Amino acid sequence: MAGCLGRSGESLDSVTVAYVPIYPNIQHYVMEQEGYYESIPVDVSIERFSSGPNVVKAFASGDVDAALFGITPAMVLADKGTDAGILAANSKNGFKIVATTELVDLYEQEGAATFERFEREHGRKIRFGAPPDGSVPDIVLRYWIQEDLDVGEMDSVIDQSKVPPAKAVQTIQSGDIDATIIQEPFATVIGQDDGFGELAWSGNILEDHPVTVLFANQQVIDDSDVSQSLVEQHMAATEFAADSPDAAAGDAASVIGSGVSEDLATAAMDSQASDFISDPHAITDQATTMGEFVANVGNVEEPIATENLFAFDPYDAIQE
Repeated sequence: MAGCLGRSGESLDSVTVAYVPIYPNIQHYVMEQEGYYESIPVDVSIERFSSGPNVVKAFASGDVDAALFGITPAMVLADKGTDAGILAANSKNGFKIVATTELVDLYEQEGAATFERFEREHGRKIRFGAPPDGSVPDIVLRYWIQEDLDVGEMDSVIDQSKVPPAKAVQTIQSGDIDATIIQEPFATVIGQDDGFGELAWSGNILEDHPVTVLFANQQVIDDSDVSQSLVEQHMAATEFAADSPDAAAGDAASVIGSGVSEDLATAAMDSQASDFISDPHAITDQATTMGEFVANVGNVEEPIATENLFAFDPYDAIQE
């Protein structure tokens, strides 16, 4: 049973932590493999989910107490009225927009005019492998096209096909798409192929934008021993990843599996798109900006106010 309450009705005796097996959740892999979860003062059980939407369902039904996943699923849960909040940031600036070398060369010459010129020369729009509407990479891609480059509504500028991150490498290499927005370690794989290059790094598009977060329900937040301990171990894991990147990469590879080798995970640690943090205050401004786009694509009714999305108290208590 998730989040079993102790007899006092106030303190927990167990916590279920969910995660989505993507590289930006590096803290979870370190916490699991290095034994940091053992320092949490309650029993911790771990559940793996294939995607953010699957965690949202489990979280909404009370099967999960805490989760490491994208910030946009956290917004969806807050929008649904779920009593929960972000305890810590996990990662920021975590995507690269990559494309065929032909498209990269064209972009270097033309900048924002690339889309129009490509369509004129090829008789079709640029084909982008894109994650689901309202996901973190989708929001960053929309921001790039609509705000940064100011070339119009994304849906009218590019042809999108839904491509899961793990399939993006294969899809672009087979010529089915011209470009994609992708996280590590897959950006590193594409970067090693001479036929492709980088159009943009998300840290230059929407500086310090959040990618994944540690989200917890109100029972966890209210149990200060548990919530502060979770945040403390998360901070220790962030520090571990900074001080021992190869070991952290090994932890990630051993948990993620599915084609993410230790060598690949280690190489990806050197990427600009591998930026791991804990401080939730560091992502509030850009979370607000992203929230407007999440509302625009209809995933939430309206942008979520910072005070309804974040639970700063555990982090701030540790800093005092």
